[in-house]
Amino acid sequence: GEAVKPFTPEKAKEIVMSLQQPAIFCNMVFDWPVLHWNAKYLSEALDGKTIQFRMGIKKKDTAPQFETKCSYVEATLEEFLAWSGGQPTCFSGPFSFYDSSKYWAYADYKYIARLFEDKREKFKDIIWSDFGFSGRNGKESTLWIGSAGANTPCHLDSYGCNLVLQIQGRKRWHLFPPGDTTFLYPTRIPYEESSIFSKVNVVNPDLKLFPMFRKAHAHVITLNPGQVLFVPRHWWHYVESVDPITVSINSWIELDADHRARVEEAITRTLVCAIKSAENPSHVAAWLNPTEVEATSHETNLQYLNKATSAYLDYQKATVSEDRDPSTRDIEKGASSSKRRKMQVNTKPEDCKSLTHEAGLTVVKAQKLQKIPFGVHLLPVLPQPQEASMVGAGAVESDFRDLLSENEGRHFGKLRCTGKQSVMNSDYETLADQTESDSTANSSQMAISTNDLLDCLVNPEVISLVAGLLLEREEV
Repeated sequence: GEAVKPFTPEKAKEIVMSLQQPAIFCNMVFDWPVLHWNAKYLSEALDGKTIQFRMGIKKKDTAPQFETKCSYVEATLEEFLAWSGGQPTCFSGPFSFYDSSKYWAYADYKYIARLFEDKREKFKDIIWSDFGFSGRNGKESTLWIGSAGANTPCHLDSYGCNLVLQIQGRKRWHLFPPGDTTFLYPTRIPYEESSIFSKVNVVNPDLKLFPMFRKAHAHVITLNPGQVLFVPRHWWHYVESVDPITVSINSWIELDADHRARVEEAITRTLVCAIKSAENPSHVAAWLNPTEVEATSHETNLQYLNKATSAYLDYQKATVSEDRDPSTRDIEKGASSSKRRKMQVNTKPEDCKSLTHEAGLTVVKAQKLQKIPFGVHLLPVLPQPQEASMVGAGAVESDFRDLLSENEGRHFGKLRCTGKQSVMNSDYETLADQTESDSTANSSQMAISTNDLLDCLVNPEVISLVAGLLLEREEV
């Protein structure tokens, strides 16, 4: 008989809006045409269109490979497949300077709306409405294509929650709860509006430099083709391609709760741009993530902050006037897929949606959590043993073998700073030269760099306090 999906759209959305931990949906996408979007299919569909690949080195280092440390190549998927497969034809192409045994390539954050702007019918191959998000499809989705070892440094997304479908190959996810933020040594360098990076290479941590990482609660899972991973708001994640070729798509679900985080991100942008630009105006590439177009001016950043603040206050007024139940306040709204979408200075207030650090979305009653239907169709991503969390890439993963036994083989067709900053700027070096000769030998070890200062100034907890004070002032 016809296969039936384990959850209705309404139930799937209820699960997504209630879960406070990552989970994997199984047997929910067996009829989605996008399951045919392997790399070979996409190469033919894009018909020679070039896309940008991020190139990283396959090495075991204790420092994360941030995007500012990578090189970039413009190439077709056909050239990528030839290179990753070791075919001789690739030696004359864009990848000719990169040995595939020493480098990985990643076409990440490719917005499907742009890739297929001339083939809009392909948007319908992705059916997020099955998860209760009506009208959401490929237009609000992002494509990821990588070779073995391709990875995204550990970070948390400032906005929304995330649904990820694995199409080809496998990816290993290392996830950490929001409560582990201190243990992950958050930094805003490299700066990107929507991402807070960790200084720790979570698969090969330097525990002498980052000792608190021992306290982090790693949740490790390998995502297989046909499975959909739900990543709750503010969960840290490091993602790495396991197989020679991987293809996945995702969609960030924007939330009403996003309003306050937009204010927090505007404050962060203002501080980072002002301080880093003042330090070295001509060296922007060293701290600005390649995903950011430019280091915006102080005037522009203040306009951005005012827009975000106005949008938040308008939202608060609307919420009060509607007398909405707090437990339903954070129902998903909007349909923007781009986690990295920036709010221009002429953005309308109603377009400014951001994530709040207040409780909201994930605060549900205990009895409601008990109703989450975990089983063969919904797999919880559990924390691994504390001693295993330090093992890195070879760590023991959540063991779903029993739950997956009856599903195995069925229904695939159906069914970013490198360690602590120690480089001193010229101002400090001048000051150091003027220090009295009787300074202690340890004084040089106490030097504070601009990035050290920023790590404190724009720490998520500090920014949350600043945003609270600012909004309280504006509400008067």
